[in-house]
Amino acid sequence: MRPSTGRRLGALALAPLFALTACGGSDTGEDAAADLEPAPAAQRLDEVCPATVVVQLQWQPQSDMGAMFELLGPGYSVDAGDRSVTGPLVADGRDTGVRLTLRAGGPAIGFQSVTSQMYADDAIHLGLVHSDQQIAASGDQPVVGVTPLLKHSPAMLMWDPEAHPGLSIDRIAETDASVVVSQDQFFPAWLVAEGYVTQDQLDPSYDGAPARFVGDSGIVQQGFANSEPYTYEEETPAWGRPVGYQLLRDVGYDIYASNLTVRQDRLEELSPCLERLVPLVQQAGADYITEPEATNERIVDIVSQDPAYTPYTIGEAAYSAELLRGEGLVANEEDGSIGSYDLERAGAFVTELAPIIRDGGSEVPADLTAEDLFTNRFVDPAIGLP
Repeated sequence: MRPSTGRRLGALALAPLFALTACGGSDTGEDAAADLEPAPAAQRLDEVCPATVVVQLQWQPQSDMGAMFELLGPGYSVDAGDRSVTGPLVADGRDTGVRLTLRAGGPAIGFQSVTSQMYADDAIHLGLVHSDQQIAASGDQPVVGVTPLLKHSPAMLMWDPEAHPGLSIDRIAETDASVVVSQDQFFPAWLVAEGYVTQDQLDPSYDGAPARFVGDSGIVQQGFANSEPYTYEEETPAWGRPVGYQLLRDVGYDIYASNLTVRQDRLEELSPCLERLVPLVQQAGADYITEPEATNERIVDIVSQDPAYTPYTIGEAAYSAELLRGEGLVANEEDGSIGSYDLERAGAFVTELAPIIRDGGSEVPADLTAEDLFTNRFVDPAIGLP
């Protein structure tokens, strides 16, 4: 999904430059895939989808993409050269008749955007894209969200609670703290526009490493609530204590995150596939967040098979899943469905963010609407969390 800590970014950046071509299989082996029970006819994809459905991820495998890995059946293989994993695409553990390839993003694609990869490589059918990134790409690389994996984003700002007792995002402008962010984010300009941060406070030098936060207690830093609070306390010995943080959602930067998207010019081509696939993704999201343990183990296993990935622990995966459910970042909409869009809410943030993102240099159409970016056409409103 994103760079979160130095151990993740640093290890990937220092990965060997030569191509790794060996593949590793899951410990269940290929025989497990062959033994899968076939899915019922309504969930079969082999007559309507590509033989292998290829999805471009935003980052290396991790639990905030849990729905996609819930769909990955046994007998999967990891391709360390291609930074991908491929296996049977399953519905409730049953074979849908096609395969699923999940390609890592971030360093694995030279930090290019998911939308640029989708437009450069026709082999990619779908990609995970945050709503603000969809707005930014709407002029020259438009993609349409067909279901969100996350109802709200886990993006946050974090700080040392001892240096900044009682701090909240709406009080940062009252301090002299530098706000350390990466250059590819859109929320900093929004924070300035809302008056929560001054332009002078922004420091766009964040590189994912924890060293500066550990060494400078005065700063405020970007992060993700399903990652850094755990990794800084449990897996960063130089810190080893809680961080203070607040979700950007809680002050109004409330976007759908990790939208499963299709290129706008391929929407009709892939619509027969999406009619059956999107409800499977919805159900996978509900199943994952209800009982995440087995899929978390799968994610950790996949990461362990590729030496270019930063190690991902079962502890972080479990923390992430618990936070996503506990904070309502994966949750039903008001109508009781999961993985659907509230287009009124989406329209509000499109109206608010489009001018800010356009002012930042992106070619955003002046008449952009939520309906240009999101659709409930393929969603099954009967699927929801219990």
